[in-house]
Amino acid sequence: MNIEKAKAVCRALPGATEDVKWGSNLVFSVGQKMFAVTGSEAADGISFKVDDDRFLELTDRPGIIAAPYLARAKWVKITDLKAVSDAEAAQLLKRSHEIIFGKLTKKLQREIGEAS
Repeated sequence: MNIEKAKAVCRALPGATEDVKWGSNLVFSVGQKMFAVTGSEAADGISFKVDDDRFLELTDRPGIIAAPYLARAKWVKITDLKAVSDAEAAQLLKRSHEIIFGKLTKKLQREIGEAS
């Protein structure tokens, strides 16, 4: 996985915003709720929300761990960028966005939909 391509996928999603939090982490959010986090270096990997039923499947793979501080919310962290292809990473990031978007209020979902 190319981390720059992953960031580009996040930026292109409907209603996605980005900002720097906790010193140097780039956080991608929708409706002010984060759906992906990456460090300032490519070697830092990327963390994102996954479906509950995919959490164990993904964390059993080499190069993917339960995300520190966010594992209880079913977030994973890709520590080895070779663990997933660009296509799979894009699919996982889009799904993370969908999960978080689905938890927003209907009003906020409509506002984001109209703005996109």
